[in-house]
Amino acid sequence: MHQPIGVFDSGYGGLTVLKEIRQRLPLYDFVYLGDNARAPYGTRSYETVYQYTRQCVRWFFANGCSLVILACNTASAKALRTIQQRELEQEYPGKRVLGVIRPTTEMVGNYSLTRHVGILATPGTVQSGSYPIEISKFFPDVKVFQEACPMWVPLIENNEHNSPGADYFISQCVERLLEKSPLIDTILLACTHYPLLMHKLQKLLPASVTLLPQGSIVAESLCNYLGRHPEIAANCSKNGSVRFYTTDSALTFNQQGSLFYGSEVSSAHVEL
Repeated sequence: MHQPIGVFDSGYGGLTVLKEIRQRLPLYDFVYLGDNARAPYGTRSYETVYQYTRQCVRWFFANGCSLVILACNTASAKALRTIQQRELEQEYPGKRVLGVIRPTTEMVGNYSLTRHVGILATPGTVQSGSYPIEISKFFPDVKVFQEACPMWVPLIENNEHNSPGADYFISQCVERLLEKSPLIDTILLACTHYPLLMHKLQKLLPASVTLLPQGSIVAESLCNYLGRHPEIAANCSKNGSVRFYTTDSALTFNQQGSLFYGSEVSSAHVEL
């Protein structure tokens, strides 16, 4: 039975996570869905994010996926727990939905010597308080400082992040975060879009600051998860394939998606 692993994001950012996962698990089959028609999720309400994410998760289940990764911080922050408690327990007891926040917060404290960690994220992720809450469970001695970056995703999604005008919005958020604590030595990019800004951010930050994108951390966590749950790994099909879908224009997704994925993307449009 063909059971690929589903990878979901509100837009293109999850492709940075899928890229890392496929490098670690090249034999597995994957299906990617970007809800580009309704992106970005970062400024939307809890209820709206939950309804959108729920709809997309059900689409994955209907298309043969029994394991779905929410490669979207906003969906992980605002919808994951409710989906796990309502949908999975009541309607889909054999299915699994995982997010990106838990695996990241399990690791982030290992990188900080000063125990002062910065978070750069969308307004929705910052407002949820998910990162300070989860980090405190694993590293109670770590102090967390957050900065919302409302302009970053629109700039990236519109391919304007390399323009001179984008530099102001990028540097502004970095400066605000660093002003909150001069002891910050680790900064987590808590949005899967943000790796496209890595080169700009590294120029703005002191050399002593470690910048952490999520892709490699989430990929390692998924490998460990499948190792701990061989029954789930056994149900996943392994033909080394990947299929891409979008709720918006497939042509636009193919053009933009290749920037995030690092290679050519060929997608199909779906109606939810």
